[in-house]
Amino acid sequence: MTIDPDLVPNGLARAIGELALVDHHVHGATAHDLSRGAFEELITESDRPVPGWMTQFDSQLGHAILRHCAPVLGLGEHPSPEEYLARRARLGAAEVNRRLLGAGGVGHYLIETGYRGEEILGPAGMAEVTGVPADEVVRLEAVAEQVAAGGCTAAGFAAAFAEALWQRSRTARGLKTIAAYRHGLDLDPEPPTAGEVTEAAGRWLATGGRLSDPVLLRHLVWAGLERGLPLQIHTGFGDPDLDLRRSNPLLLRGLIERAEPTGVPLMLLHCYPYQREAGFLAQAYPNVYLDVGLGVNHTGARSAAVVAESLELAPFAKILFSSDAWGPAELHHLGAVLWRRAMARVLGGFVADGEWSLGQALRVAELIGARNARRVYGLAAS
Repeated sequence: MTIDPDLVPNGLARAIGELALVDHHVHGATAHDLSRGAFEELITESDRPVPGWMTQFDSQLGHAILRHCAPVLGLGEHPSPEEYLARRARLGAAEVNRRLLGAGGVGHYLIETGYRGEEILGPAGMAEVTGVPADEVVRLEAVAEQVAAGGCTAAGFAAAFAEALWQRSRTARGLKTIAAYRHGLDLDPEPPTAGEVTEAAGRWLATGGRLSDPVLLRHLVWAGLERGLPLQIHTGFGDPDLDLRRSNPLLLRGLIERAEPTGVPLMLLHCYPYQREAGFLAQAYPNVYLDVGLGVNHTGARSAAVVAESLELAPFAKILFSSDAWGPAELHHLGAVLWRRAMARVLGGFVADGEWSLGQALRVAELIGARNARRVYGLAAS
């Protein structure tokens, strides 16, 4: 991809634009055409219908789509939403995906498959469309709900979940929990006892529905830690199903300290608007990493400020790139484009001010864009 060389000094923009990124937390792209209403509902975290008197294109994310995605689809910059969507419809979903995913310059995807996976491309589908590797990240809550749906007793739940998790994650690169959505991050950090798990499983299996019992969520997290794969934890920004006050990563401090002896990397996802708090945790604890993935797309032209704040406290070996894109390939493309532009502007400013050398800036961009993820998840070098 191209970054305006006038924005940053000494070829830094070109080098960042050429990085083969590792998107360490992302979902698949949709493989079918989208109506205007469906498209607009997928470019916001709101779960309510878009009011008839407004459009979601009137947002930072909407303007970023018209600025950065339109040229990839053969339009000029800043078309009207009507022009953009008409062009998108003429090309069709397959061609839109081919162009936008290809232009993002991602060299490896780690696909989280636990959310409406039947509606989007899985790892194999993403690899086929993009021609680059795509591995899976398994959602703990989805596995538990599949176990419950398959039938098990309360006393047998823990063993059934452990076996299912092992089978589901044999080829996975990581695990993920959405405890922030189901309860909040203010969980008791201690692993529950076997008796507590059986009692909680009995309550849940008797009533059905999605898993939100705090005892079982704790059990899932600790089972994930025992599995040993990097554990992704949703923090910060999300849809209204989440209480933002209870998704502050600082609430995880007890779990972070309790889990530290396991050596399992804890990957704090998104973090916005708590990226500074996450940076403190990443500096203080060797098992904590962070990204600002979801916040980058949704802050659009202001994303450089979010990226800059993520670079304030956290060691640079503890920050990763992600898009958290789900559905429209515009989100996958913008995750890469806006991150590259933000990094070029922020790091370029450090170089221009004489605070960093060009070599230091290039090394940090490479670490965050790909090398950190390759190390943490055990990915082969590109």
